Amino acid sequence: MSVVITVAPTGPIASKEDNPHLPTQPVEIADAVARAHEAGAAVAHIHLRDTEHRPTADLGIARRTMDLIAERCPILIQLSTGVGLSVPFEERAALVELRPRMATLNPCSMSFGGGEFRNPPADVRRLAARMRELGVKPELEIYDTGHLDACLRLRDEGLLDDEPMQFSIVLGVAGGMAATPDNLLTLVRRLPAGAVWQVIAIGRRNLELTAIGLALGGNARAGLEDALYLRKGELSPGNLPLVERAVALARDLDLGIAGVEEATSMLGLSAVIA
Repeated sequence: MSVVITVAPTGPIASKEDNPHLPTQPVEIADAVARAHEAGAAVAHIHLRDTEHRPTADLGIARRTMDLIAERCPILIQLSTGVGLSVPFEERAALVELRPRMATLNPCSMSFGGGEFRNPPADVRRLAARMRELGVKPELEIYDTGHLDACLRLRDEGLLDDEPMQFSIVLGVAGGMAATPDNLLTLVRRLPAGAVWQVIAIGRRNLELTAIGLALGGNARAGLEDALYLRKGELSPGNLPLVERAVALARDLDLGIAGVEEATSMLGLSAVIA
């Protein structure tokens, strides 16, 4: 059995003040992704920053980042339409027009730390329909139990394909589910048959819950978006050590590491979009 390793190099929240190794500019992100790919990552989950290091949905920055990654390695690109709490939904949704192989689809609005993550139901439905038209695979990010039900309603309305649905179970965001094994098990038990999934545990429970997720049959995500520290008191010197740790966890469980071709099949991705 093989697992898909995703690298999440940047995210929308952390800054270089939090960890100076955080990549924020297109070249930095592309270099970090290429190193992660060499270590075993088959998917890159991409957040974008402007020249002031702020979250952005600028299509020019997105296109340049995608092109630079493609020049360096054949990793599968998954653009985040979450972007950042201050970026309007319409700008975030426009990123799918670049036709990445995958993009996030967040089904519900929620409190997110000290802010609000806005995903109005009608807008989510329109985005889901547009992603289906473009052949962009949704990565369904669920931060609470009701978010899964919202995704299943989208499926039942014909806005999501069922073969296979792709979920990320996000734990540890203030406003969502706490990062506990019980919460992970609750969601895993309720996933539809045939779904592919990974756990995204934010902060200090990242390693523990990544290991539990792998043992339960999930995939894994690693990177500075999710954990700035390699261990207590030790900032990670980049994304690579975090990816290497996830790969080592999988191998210690006698799991294979999916390459890009195998990951493409496992995730149910369509043919390459011209």
